[in-house]
Amino acid sequence: MTSNVLHISTQAFDRLKNQSVPVLLDFWAPWCGPCRMQAPILDDVSAQLGSRAIVGKVNVDEEPALAQAFGITSIPTLVILKDGQSVARMVGVQSAPTLIQALERAGA
Repeated sequence: MTSNVLHISTQAFDRLKNQSVPVLLDFWAPWCGPCRMQAPILDDVSAQLGSRAIVGKVNVDEEPALAQAFGITSIPTLVILKDGQSVARMVGVQSAPTLIQALERAGA
């Protein structure tokens, strides 16, 4: 299975934020154990939803301005955007069914 999870920079976020499909952003860091546990779950979610949603990861160490813009204070934090607006926010490791359900509520 190939991963369709995107690594999001501030510039890439500017292009992604107003997509018509929901966008799931995972705010993470390489040194964060729970973040590493979340990574294969994101791959699974991306594979299951395909083009119905965009799944991306934001490294908070590399993109501090983006993390600050979302008020990220702990990681992993997962944010779902629809039409550029935050419609859901979850802190901590989330299961694939939980994320898929949230993305489907957002229109995936």
